[in-house]
Parts: sequence; C-alpha cells; structure tokens
Amino acid sequence: MSTATVARVLHKSGYIAEETRKQVEAAISETGYRMNIVAQGLRKQQTMSIGHILHSIVPNPFYAGVALGVEQEALKQGWSVLMINAQGDAQRERLGVETLIQRRVDAILFTTAVFEANVNLALEAGLQVVQIQQATTVPTHQVTTDNYIGSVAAMEHLISLGHRRIAYIGAGPLYVHEDAAFLDRLGQVERERFSGYVTTLQKYQIPLDGQLVAFGRYYTLEYDKNSDDGYVYTKQFLQLAQRPTAIFATCDILAAGALQAIYEQSLRVPNDISLVGFDNTYAPYLSPPLTTVELPMLDIGKAAVRIVLEQGEQESSTSWVQQQVRLSTRLVVRSSTGPAPELHQALFLSENVGKISL
Repeated sequence: MSTATVARVLHKSGYIAEETRKQVEAAISETGYRMNIVAQGLRKQQTMSIGHILHSIVPNPFYAGVALGVEQEALKQGWSVLMINAQGDAQRERLGVETLIQRRVDAILFTTAVFEANVNLALEAGLQVVQIQQATTVPTHQVTTDNYIGSVAAMEHLISLGHRRIAYIGAGPLYVHEDAAFLDRLGQVERERFSGYVTTLQKYQIPLDGQLVAFGRYYTLEYDKNSDDGYVYTKQFLQLAQRPTAIFATCDILAAGALQAIYEQSLRVPNDISLVGFDNTYAPYLSPPLTTVELPMLDIGKAAVRIVLEQGEQESSTSWVQQQVRLSTRLVVRSSTGPAPELHQALFLSENVGKISL
C-alpha cells in the first residue's frame, strides 16, 4: 500500500476503507512497528512534550486528578508530559519553568500558578501557556470551572432542607463583615464560591451573619489538627450561642477538619449539623460520605492538553487566539446533609406517632 494510506491509518485521519485499515493494523501488529516520535517532532519543529507545573501534589488530590487527565490525553495523542511540583513556592516554580524551557517543551501548563512573573517567563520564551482553574492576570489560554454555579447549587440544597444558619469556611484573607472591597481581595476561584454563597442568601432574604463566615487556608503541607482551618473555625462556630445548623466548606480538606471538630463535641452529622464540601476528592471516603460539589478534574486536564494540540496546528504565531474553556460543576448529594435539626425533630416525631410510650 502507499505510504499515504498507511499514514492515514497511523494518524487516524482521512477516509480509509475498513478492510484496508484492518490489513494495515494487522501488519503493524505483526511487525511490531512503532512511529518514531523524535523524527516526527523534528519534522514539525516540536518536541511533542508538555511541561506541567503543579502548585503541589499533596495533600490536595485535586492537583493529582488534573495531572492524571493531562497525562491520559497527552499519551493518547503521542505526546509526553514532564511534571514539576512547585510545593506552593514561587522560587521552585521559577526553577521549574527554567528547567522546562531548557528541555524545549512545546507548552507549559500551570495548575495553579504561584507567581504571575513565572507565567510571563514562560510566555517570553515563546511557549504556549495554559493556566488551569485559578488564573493570574497574565493573558494566556485558560481552563476553569464554574465555581459560582457549584456554590449556588450547594446553598440551594441546604436551604431546601430548611437550613437558615449556614456557616461558610473558605480560603483567603481575614474576613471583615460589611467590607465592600473584600471580594476584590479574593482569588478568582474563592471569589466565585463566596459570591454564590452571598447571592443565594440574598435570594431567600437570609441575612449575612459575619459570625458565620471565616477565611483561612485550604490546607498546609505539614498537617497539624490545630492549624487545620476547617477544624479551628468549626470549633469557633460551635461555641456560638446560636450555632449554625449547616456548614459549607469550599474544599473537602476543610470539610474533613470540620467533621473532626463536630465529632469532638459529640454532635452527629447530619442530625445535629449538615456539612457540604467542594471538589469531590476526599468526600466519598469520609464518614459519613460527604455531600460536595464535584470538579471534573480529569476533564480539566484533558481540555488543557487539547488546547495545546489545537494551537500547535496553527501555521504561525500571528494566528494565536486566546482560548478559554469553562467546564461545569455538579452537586453530589450524599449522607452528610439532612433536614435542619428542628425539621429533623419534627419529622422524627411525625414518623413515630403512636410508637412512643411515655
């Protein structure tokens, strides 16, 4: 057969008769033929490799989930991935960018960038750059998720269960109630999540109680229960004269800390207090399994790789067009949420009328 016919089978492009395709695939299998990726890259003036700089690989599984999606899509297309863990450190991130430039990668993905100057460094080297989930102000390709809609869905769920005192634990600077500029100081992701919380309260005419809002860190690399902001802030909420009936934590790690604080007070989830997380990483493995907003981690990584491949097919840099892919979130309801305590008590009594003897 002609080389063009074989090439169409190898690259899965163009029309090819089914019988012809089977014959070529049989010959490939019999001979053990493999495409020479290096030669292919030289012809295209590409190394067919992608650098992926992760904010950190532990303890938040979100980054590992995105990295897996990147790897799966890249390997599917015959590309390789070089991964670097910045551990949340700007200097390590810069060294990672410099290393990847030296390795002549065709693109760098940031999940998520620590310091925007490092993103500029990659752009100045002439590389494609994709920022994932939380982008800096540097204009690049982006893959993000609709955190606002996810937050609204979580709040609607809790309010539908009768909850009105709903606490919020997020990541960001110290929260000051009635500070009009507070939202501007939050990162993109947390700004969307907190906005969803606030606007849903307003929709149902529920006052925003500053005592029920706390901001800190999603996590620390060195775990200590007393430095876990989910644990610490939940303890504070539970000491209020009128404690919350539900807590919305914007990361499953924060929610896990909240669970520990709740159990220390001999309270039950969800009978005494309901709990919702965000990202669906640890959520299925906690006790009880956690209601949470799911982030499509694998799809995020795959979308970032597809942007790189699509841009690589452009004939010149003058045709560069910034791509912004936005993926949906979804609420996954499990057994950590239930009716507000007063409704739970009323439901219990109604179900047991005639069964209770005094």
